[in-house]
Formats: sequence, structure tokens, C-alpha cells
Amino acid sequence: MEQYVTFFSNHPMLSVAWLAIVIMIIIITIKMKMSPIKMISPQELTFLVNKEEGILIDIRDEKEFKAKHIIDAKHLAKEKISNNDFSNLENSKDKPIIVVCNAGISAQNVATQMLKVGFTKVNVLKGGISAWLSAGLPVVNK
Repeated sequence: MEQYVTFFSNHPMLSVAWLAIVIMIIIITIKMKMSPIKMISPQELTFLVNKEEGILIDIRDEKEFKAKHIIDAKHLAKEKISNNDFSNLENSKDKPIIVVCNAGISAQNVATQMLKVGFTKVNVLKGGISAWLSAGLPVVNK
């Protein structure tokens, strides 16, 4: 224990940086656990679609979507997203919605928009279509 005290007193900048990183990790972890948007794995996605009638929303470019997408996924154009136009999903506000992008990053913004307009069960595929393909799960190729 004495070695830690000596290290912290000899290296105050490193100590402060380390403490800040630990605090940020704790805050991010708490925010993720408390968030109404859940990050789900490909296996959890399969469960939601098969058991709870989940709806897949693919937000990638139409060219990417047409080349390869998850079975039964619906494409949502960027124009509709930027206009908050989710009218084709109005009847599904209480069903699980799974938003899919390339890597799972841009899908979080769309999921947040969907929560704001009244969708109650919004999820994001962690790792996006890349995680789905890495798991060896089926896709539609056109």
C-alpha cells in the first residue's frame, strides 16, 4: 500500500489521469445499464425476432442493404431518419425494434430518435451487421 502512496505522490499527473479514466468507465457503465436502449447480441436478436415478433430496421445505405442484409430486415432510408419519419412503423410502437447498422455506432442515434417519438422497446445490434456476419448467421444476398 505504501508503494501506491509513493507512486501517487511522485506522479500526480498520471494519478489524476488514471483516476479520471476509472471514473469515466464507471459512469459509462452505469449509463449503459440504465439506458432504455439495450445493446443486444446476434443471439438475443434472434430470440427477439422469433419469440417476441421483433422488427429489424437496417439503416445502412440502400446499396449495402441490397447487397447483404439480415433476413426479414426492413430498410429505413437516411432521409426518413433525418425527418423523424417512422410512419411505416407506427403500428409497431410496442414491439421490440432492433436497429442495425454497419458496426452498431450510428444505430444508437436512430434508436434515441425512435424513443423520442414513442417507440417503447428499442434495441441496437451490438457490433452491427459485422457482428452478425462474424457469428456466421444467415443473410440475404442479392
